[in-house]
Amino acid sequence: MDTAPDTTDRSLGWPLGVLLRGYEAVVGTELDGLPHRHRGYQVMQEVVHGDQPSQLALAVHLGIDRTVMTYLIDDLVAEGLVERQPNPADRRQRKIVATPLGLTRLAETCTRVAAAEERVLGALDPGEQAAFREMLLRVAGSVRDVDDTTDPCAVAAATLDAPPGPGRGDRG
Repeated sequence: MDTAPDTTDRSLGWPLGVLLRGYEAVVGTELDGLPHRHRGYQVMQEVVHGDQPSQLALAVHLGIDRTVMTYLIDDLVAEGLVERQPNPADRRQRKIVATPLGLTRLAETCTRVAAAEERVLGALDPGEQAAFREMLLRVAGSVRDVDDTTDPCAVAAATLDAPPGPGRGDRG
């Protein structure tokens, strides 16, 4: 019986799983020391580059359960990377703002992550890497728009076969 893989299979499952595991292995090491690693990095990126008016809006935007987001923000606050400030537009809300230390740590982390991502995508030349990133963002955005119940953290955890652990809730 021939057990060779069928090279005509063009489903996304296998290559996406391999890419995600490779990404976790290479990029994940660059996030060591950052609270909640990938999630903490996503939150820091959105806090610095986005404009979410509140912690709840931040959680909804990133697809992270609001309870999990509370613990995540608490840990980022404890590290001195962000702080909760009254939102000037609505004083009932608390806006998450990066501290000077948070800005410095994010900039350093972004540099390391960019280099690690280039290693992950090393099979592609720089133009192909840019095109791949653009297409991946477009597809991910359209999937999220179609099904807002798709939880990227749950998909990543399932793909990586990572059981929930400390700091990981059922969602995001």
